[in-house]
Amino acid sequence: MKKITEIENFPKRLLMCVFGVVICAISVGFFKRAAFGVDPFQAFMAGLNAVIPLSFGTLYVIANLLLLLFALVADRHYIGLATVVNLFLVGYIVDYSHQLLLRLLPELGVPGRILCLLIAIVIMCLASSFYFTADLGVSTYDAVALIITGTWHKGQFRWVRIATDLICVAIGVLLYLISGGSLSGIGAVAGVGTIITAFFMGPLIDFFNRKVAQPLLRGKQE
Repeated sequence: MKKITEIENFPKRLLMCVFGVVICAISVGFFKRAAFGVDPFQAFMAGLNAVIPLSFGTLYVIANLLLLLFALVADRHYIGLATVVNLFLVGYIVDYSHQLLLRLLPELGVPGRILCLLIAIVIMCLASSFYFTADLGVSTYDAVALIITGTWHKGQFRWVRIATDLICVAIGVLLYLISGGSLSGIGAVAGVGTIITAFFMGPLIDFFNRKVAQPLLRGKQE
C-alpha cells in the first residue's frame, strides 16, 4: 500500500475516521452488554483500576496520556484527530451505548449475549480498520502495535497485535489478583470475550484493512 498523503481523499478519510472511532466505542457497549469480558485493553484498565484507587474515567485518561507520550516519542505520525476523539470522547459513547442496550435489551439469555459478543468483535475490528486506513491518528493503544510493525519493522501486525493483547489481559488479571481479587471474580476483568478478541482482533483488523477499508478509500485503484 502506497503512503497516502495528508490531503489525498481528505473528506472520505475524515468520514472514515469519525465513523471508525464512534462505531468502535459502540462496540464496547456491546461487549459490556454481552458480559463475557471486555476487549484486552479494557481488561488491563480494569485490573489497573483495582490497584489504583482513582475513578475509572480519570485513570483511563492518565493511562492513555502515558501511551500518548510513548507514541509522540516513537512515531507521532499515528497521533491525530482519531487519537484526540478516543482520548476524550470514547468513554462517554461507551457509557451511552451500554445504557441504551440495557434499555433496549433488558432480558438477555445466553444466546443473546453470544450474539452481542459476536457483533461487538466484528464491528470493533471493522471500525478499527476504518480509522487505521483513514490515517488521521489512532487510539494510543492501537498505536503501540502499529509502531512496532510499521515504524520498528518488528513482525506482522496480526501477530504483534495478538501479543500486545495477551500481555494486556495477563497484566490486567495479575493486577486484579494482586489487589486481593478472588479467582471467581476474574470474569469482572477478563472473560471468554476477552480471550477471543486477544486472538482474533489482529487477524480480523488486518482482513478488514485489506478487503474493506483500503479498497473503499482507494476506489478501484490497486
